[in-house]
Amino acid sequence: MIGKKEHLKKSEGQISEVPGIDDNESIYDTTSNKRASRAGVYGFAVLVFAISFLIVFAVLFPVLQAYAVLAAAVVGLLCSFTFRVAPQWERAVLLRMGKFHKVAGPGLYVVIPLVDSIAMFVDQRMITSSFVAEQALTADLVSVDMDAVLYWMVFDSRKACMEVANFPQAVMRSAQAAIRDAVGQVTLAELSVRRCQLDHELEEFMADKCEEWGISVLSVAIRDIRIPKDLQQSLAREAQAERERDARVLLAEVERDISEMYVEAARVYNQEEGAMELRAMNLSYESARDGKGVLIAPSSLADGFVEKSRLKG
Repeated sequence: MIGKKEHLKKSEGQISEVPGIDDNESIYDTTSNKRASRAGVYGFAVLVFAISFLIVFAVLFPVLQAYAVLAAAVVGLLCSFTFRVAPQWERAVLLRMGKFHKVAGPGLYVVIPLVDSIAMFVDQRMITSSFVAEQALTADLVSVDMDAVLYWMVFDSRKACMEVANFPQAVMRSAQAAIRDAVGQVTLAELSVRRCQLDHELEEFMADKCEEWGISVLSVAIRDIRIPKDLQQSLAREAQAERERDARVLLAEVERDISEMYVEAARVYNQEEGAMELRAMNLSYESARDGKGVLIAPSSLADGFVEKSRLKG
């Protein structure tokens, strides 16, 4: 189902604006606002600038005097742009004269001013991105809104930078196209019971799709399935009607069983001459035993009580 890549490519080509994704959205805006600090990177740049400035100023001040400050500042800026550090989770894609040179980091690396340029900083930690597929049609033409979460990470910074212009947006749009295609293959009734299977199929397809971009898809999870309110009310009425039907069927079956028992009892009373008389005597005896009333019985019936009491005694 989900393996039909030709159908998905066609779906991707038809999408121009996808709800829930901003074209200018940063790769890390979809994650929590609590990100690791880059204070160490900026602090290192300030330290390099300060050391370079002081050394150059101390050397040139006796000679240039007034121009020593300007020269020291220029040298300090060049050194701060030349010597860089990258955190453990970050990679810098370097271009030399416009061509790919290397992926630098983590740690200290050198950038030659005016020759090298940093094309992109790539975070190689796991990223959690939420996305929405609005008004996706199921196989029985029911419009649903899907809310899902994608867990992914970049394992090849060069491919992520060179193979696709905006890889976060490409990942999100591919995920939306994939989930629309998956929803279109199942009915509304199957959608809820096959959620885990859909998650697994989406994960496999997204992993194959994004691998060529240097991106690894770790997991896909469908969080919520929303259907129109009028359809919710219709389904609720249908469920209530089914419960009422089941209750009526059960009541009818009980009444049928009781009526069959009455028919069997009547047949026994008709076949046995003394059965009806014994039944009447038993009802009269139980009524008199309770002691809540006075029972006036014919003499023949009273004789029956006496006989019955004598037998029990």
